[in-house]
Amino acid sequence: MDIRACLFDVFGTVVDWRTSVSREFAAFAQAKGIGGIDPVEFAVEWRKLYHPSMEEVRSGRRPFVILDVLHRESLAKLIGRYGIKGLSEADIDHLNRAWHRLDPWPDAIAGLTRLKQKFIIAPCSNGNIALMVNMAKRAGLPWDCILGAETARAYKPAAETYLAACRMLGLAPANVLMVAAHNPDLKAAKSQGLATAFVARPNEHGPGQTTDLKADETCVDIAAKDFVELAAKLGA
Repeated sequence: MDIRACLFDVFGTVVDWRTSVSREFAAFAQAKGIGGIDPVEFAVEWRKLYHPSMEEVRSGRRPFVILDVLHRESLAKLIGRYGIKGLSEADIDHLNRAWHRLDPWPDAIAGLTRLKQKFIIAPCSNGNIALMVNMAKRAGLPWDCILGAETARAYKPAAETYLAACRMLGLAPANVLMVAAHNPDLKAAKSQGLATAFVARPNEHGPGQTTDLKADETCVDIAAKDFVELAAKLGA
């Protein structure tokens, strides 16, 4: 493979959304005197609304809007479901930006830093630009640029999300490696001609995770236990 750039799924692959969002909600609930809601449950329920909200855009039932908007709409549903009262618009905006404050997996920064020495590295995430930039600044993620859904005006696994990233880098899909902890993401990238790498994140969904525990060999070119091993396998 002649790889010039590495694109990364972010939620679950680069950062631990489950632990981070539950931490954010726990701190928010304590500050606002909200009791009786399990923070992990809240984080998981919020994430469950992620794909259905994007499908409204992918299907054409609504025009493209950024993920911050979809996350806030999902949050409003949860606030109603859990009967949370007395929040201001500023409170809701702050909690919604929990997704801007996600912590990286322990190997992520070291692995990305090594890969950056040899390749262009960028997110190819469903997260919008402000979300990705704020996350990167807080966590120290060393991206060369921000690509993904907002620049493509499309949500993965739509073909345009991957192809727009390649075009913006001036590279053929075959010269771009898509890295993810989710086989369906890699299958979609592979179908558009990108090379693929699977990095397992067996704790993304907590204890008892049953999905994406190993690479799907039908769509994965390289498998690694973490980003550091991936960098070594790519000679970085």
